[in-house]
Amino acid sequence: MTDVTQEHPNETKGILAWIERSGNKLPDPVFIFLWCIAAVIAISVIAALIGLSAPHPTLIDAAGNALVINAESLLSASNIQRLLVEMPSTFTSFHPLGYVLVVMLGAGVAERSGLFAVAMSGAMSKAPQSMLTPAVALIGMLGNLAADAAYVVLIPLAGVVFAAAGRHPIAGIAAAFAGVSGGFSANLFPGQLEPLLFGITEAAAETLDPTWNANMVGNWYFISAMTFVFLPVIWFVTDKIIEPRLNPIAPGEAESTTAGMVKAPNSQLDSHELRGLRRAGFACLGVISFWVILCIAPGTPLIEDTATGVARFNPFLQSLVAGFFVLFLAAGWAYGSASGSVKNHRDIVRMMSEAMGDLAYYLVLAFTAAHFVAMFNWSNLGLIFAINGAAILEGSNLPDSILLAFIILFGAIINLFLGSASAKWALLAPVLVPMLMLIGISPEMSTAAYRVGDGATNIITPLMPYFPLILVFCQRWQKEFGLGSLAATMLPYSMLLLGSGIILTIVWVVLGIPLGPNAPVQFTLQ
Repeated sequence: MTDVTQEHPNETKGILAWIERSGNKLPDPVFIFLWCIAAVIAISVIAALIGLSAPHPTLIDAAGNALVINAESLLSASNIQRLLVEMPSTFTSFHPLGYVLVVMLGAGVAERSGLFAVAMSGAMSKAPQSMLTPAVALIGMLGNLAADAAYVVLIPLAGVVFAAAGRHPIAGIAAAFAGVSGGFSANLFPGQLEPLLFGITEAAAETLDPTWNANMVGNWYFISAMTFVFLPVIWFVTDKIIEPRLNPIAPGEAESTTAGMVKAPNSQLDSHELRGLRRAGFACLGVISFWVILCIAPGTPLIEDTATGVARFNPFLQSLVAGFFVLFLAAGWAYGSASGSVKNHRDIVRMMSEAMGDLAYYLVLAFTAAHFVAMFNWSNLGLIFAINGAAILEGSNLPDSILLAFIILFGAIINLFLGSASAKWALLAPVLVPMLMLIGISPEMSTAAYRVGDGATNIITPLMPYFPLILVFCQRWQKEFGLGSLAATMLPYSMLLLGSGIILTIVWVVLGIPLGPNAPVQFTLQ
């Protein structure tokens, strides 16, 4: 394997090199949150001393005047007591934590049984050559349901498939990388990212509206539209811009590609794998049918008979975290029992345990993020900043669509330095979500705008965790392919995905299309 730390001429020049050097100086996201906590403490003390306040937009006192929200010092005796006494509950009540842990218990079985890898390999091997690029891009975006498996399995496999079809393998790697990472939030189906982001959105929205509950399909229509918008963009960039500019592969230059990592593109799935995929398909149909049965008649558990309209299905929408868990678990178990990767129930327990082990870093990050969000709320700074920020935005008279476009650009820039989607959203959401709610933009729309900016620049920052791995995949085909080469290759994807995402957002807001079931663009504060 080529050493990714070797020197390349492009590594010390240009804006990408500056981004890499600057980003490498940033501490781990866990310590970024600790530093943010220290900053919030200091700001809260100063804000309390100077009497920083704002009128609450909905709460009225006995005299009929708006209730004034005052900044509170986090060094007050009551807040110090709250921090130390409520530390366990502050952590365990962090909304994304429970959502992610539940979903990942099932997804861990689906991944470790081999279901995700075989399904992606099988889909890739059957793609017709004339539709190879869009097939790779689409499978890449759908592969986000498989989380890390899409990076490790699909991207190197795309290079092998392109080479077998007589095309440039690095073009295949670039198209797959653009689909998996550039189109990180685009998908035809809600997946593991929904509970992660909407849990943070819920915590932020509740500072202004305690009754607001996360809707796990609140971006479903929007991310589906992103899939169809991004697909031709990746297709065009790959075939018309990237592949014609790539240097030909010199004879004997390519290493043995991805042996032992993925199935060869011309190999057939064996009988056990095919049987496993069939059983997994039946399992998925069974789970979906069961959930539908719970919703189709009055009196069923997931229908609220006392409500009207779409609100009747709120229990169903809130049950989807459990639904994803059962779906992934059933499909993974069905595949594993047929293919032989699951021998008995002990294997299921082991796979679940290993999935939880993979989340060890996330638990540490969630601990610091939970306390940052909680302490920010205790200080009232988030609500005060949101109220004052909303007043400034209203005074600017900018259309909602243009405001969201600026938010997308801001998120894209932040993404160059801080790669974790959940870490960025945990930092931005406490101010951004309530501020936009106050000017009539729903939390679902705020989340959707964030997702557009977050995905577009994933593929050009060396701080993205899988960036060095993608470089290794490319260097198997061209040993001189360096960090600058990869960043320059992915830059057209990034710019066009960002531009098309902004246009989609503007059109969506102007037309007022719902972002998902019971998820409007606009928000009215009660």
